[in-house]
Amino acid sequence: MASRLQSALASGHFVLTAEVTPPLSTRAEDLLAKADPLKGVADAVNVVDGASARVHMDCVAAAAILLQHEIEPILQLTCRDRNRIALQSALIGAYALGVRNVLFLRGDDPKAGDQPDAKPVFDLDSAALVATARAMREQHALPNGRAIAGDADFFIGVTDAPAEPRPDWAPTALKRKVDAGAQFIQTQFCMDAEIVRAYIAALRAHGINTPVLIGVAPLASAKSARWMKEKLFGVIIPDWMVERLEATSDPKAEGAAICVDLIKELQTIDGVAGAHIMAPLNEAAIPGVIRAVR
Repeated sequence: MASRLQSALASGHFVLTAEVTPPLSTRAEDLLAKADPLKGVADAVNVVDGASARVHMDCVAAAAILLQHEIEPILQLTCRDRNRIALQSALIGAYALGVRNVLFLRGDDPKAGDQPDAKPVFDLDSAALVATARAMREQHALPNGRAIAGDADFFIGVTDAPAEPRPDWAPTALKRKVDAGAQFIQTQFCMDAEIVRAYIAALRAHGINTPVLIGVAPLASAKSARWMKEKLFGVIIPDWMVERLEATSDPKAEGAAICVDLIKELQTIDGVAGAHIMAPLNEAAIPGVIRAVR
């Protein structure tokens, strides 16, 4: 049976997703304190996997806790920490717990985290992991042919970073993931609607019609926006937004207002299926942003 997220995208509903970083805690209530404000508000909630190459509550466990509290998760799995045996086992266990939406990504290098001596794995890349999950779903078997008992009807997502396409630009990496079986795409922050228009048009020109959810943020401050632009790969934030945040006496409120206006503009762009709202230093703003857009 299709997940609520899959059904919403199939119906043409403009989807609004958010995300939570599981806490460094053994208490489920600490996770729910972050996720409960999104219950009944976001269409689905990403559960990140070792964000910034740091230890958090296990993402499969966290996704199961959200399901128990009627919050639909999107389980993120990185290729950084597990070999193919562990990734396949995690997928089977997640499905047994009720998880249907999965999102695969490379993962941050451990050298950027708080335990830089940790050894990365990268046994599979994200396209290979997509192909693995697709085979598990469609063939009811592991890639080596061993049969899987029960269904594995995953709704498979991947990530991308929007860009203003040059004449010779091609979405080569994304095309590999889509051809492998990706069914939806969530992007890095792109706070420029005109670049989104050009990016979506270029994807369509290269035959990519997979639903795209554009990453947006209720920016917390001009300082935060500048840091994101300088330190995070692929982030697009126009200078005028930074200047507007700098000029206001309440940057968090201003950042939320900018985000609402941007999402409303994204709703007018053919080919944009939704927005994925991430909020560094301003997570409390996400429910209000979604309600304002609805």
